[in-house]
Amino acid sequence: MEKPVYQEVLEKIIVSLVNNPNEVKVQRTIDEMGVLLRVKLHPQDMGLVVGRKGENIRSIKNIIKAIGSKHHARVNIKIEEPTPLDRAVASKKNLKSEEIIRELKEEQKE
Repeated sequence: MEKPVYQEVLEKIIVSLVNNPNEVKVQRTIDEMGVLLRVKLHPQDMGLVVGRKGENIRSIKNIIKAIGSKHHARVNIKIEEPTPLDRAVASKKNLKSEEIIRELKEEQKE
């Protein structure tokens, strides 16, 4: 199945902004409210996509909504928040998963 234009543009914009382009995933779902594009990316790239005071993501949303309206689609974008485990893994690449889980449990106790 071919991707819609607005999804391709969103992927190209985000891939060009981030440091880990291989980890960018855009999932499209359609319901009665319109089209929802869920963006999952590396936790360290969140700040690059969101930008200062949300300026980058606001601009990206405006562009994608304009393209969507031209193609008769109501498009919304949601950036998936990384879980604490995702953040821990991103910041501690050298550690094994058991060590990361142990550290997260210790942080919760404090």
